[in-house]
Amino acid sequence: MANNTDPDPSIDYSQPVAYDNSGRPLYAHPPSASHYTAADAVAMSQAATASRPNRPIGQQPVAQDDHRHEQSKVTYPHLNLSAGEYVISAVSRNSVGIFAIWAVVALVFAITFVALPMMAVQVFPNFVGLLSPDAQSNGLLIAVALPVLYLLGGTIATMVYQGNKFYLTNESVIQNIQTHLLSKKEQTISLANIKDVSYKQNGVAQSLFGYGSLRLSTEGDETAYTFNFVSDPKQLVALINNAVEALDNNRPADTKI
Repeated sequence: MANNTDPDPSIDYSQPVAYDNSGRPLYAHPPSASHYTAADAVAMSQAATASRPNRPIGQQPVAQDDHRHEQSKVTYPHLNLSAGEYVISAVSRNSVGIFAIWAVVALVFAITFVALPMMAVQVFPNFVGLLSPDAQSNGLLIAVALPVLYLLGGTIATMVYQGNKFYLTNESVIQNIQTHLLSKKEQTISLANIKDVSYKQNGVAQSLFGYGSLRLSTEGDETAYTFNFVSDPKQLVALINNAVEALDNNRPADTKI
C-alpha cells in the first residue's frame, strides 16, 4: 500500500497548477512538509494577505477622522481642537427661550404705553393739560426713548442667550457659557472623565416644545455640569454615551444614533 506521503503518479509536479496575484507560478508538491520551499511560503503568504481586508469591517479609516478634524476646524475656528479631534454635534439653546425674551419685552411695552396711560387718564382726566410745556416735551422724549431701550434690552438678552453653546467632540464636551454681554468663558470636560450623563424635562412647556436640561458628572468631582434649554435632550444623552463608549473601545464615534 502506498504511503500517503508518496508522490501521486497522476500529477506532473514540474508544471504550475496556479498563479499568485503577482503572476508567479505556483507548483504542486508531494504531501511532505520537507518539499515546501521558502519561496513557496512567501507566495502563499502574499496570496493570503491579498485576500484579507485591510481593517475590520465597520471600522473607519484614519483618513476619514483626519477629514472630520479638518472640516471641524474650518466650521468651528473658535474651538481649540486637538489633533484628530472633530465635532460630533453642536447644540444651541432651544428657540423657546428667545420667544420668552421678546414676550417679556412686549409685555413691558404694553404696560408702559397702554396700561399706565389708561390708568392715568382715568385717575387724572386733565393730567396732560396740567403739565407745563417743558414737562410735556420731556414726557414726549421719554416716550420715544423707552421703546428704543426696550428693543436694545431684548436684543442684548437674545445675544447672551444664543452665546451659550454646547459642543460634543470625539474626545470632550465643550461648553461656551455667557452670563451677560461682557462675560464669556469656555468649559471643557474630557469624555474619559465623564461618570454619568442624564437629562430632565419638567412641566408642560418643556414636554410640549421638546427641550430640557442636560446634566454631566465626572469622576472625583462633586460638581454637576448643566446645560439648560437643550433641544431633544434624550438624543444628546445618547450621542454622548455613544462617544464615551467609542473612546473606551478606541473606535470612531458616530455622528448619528
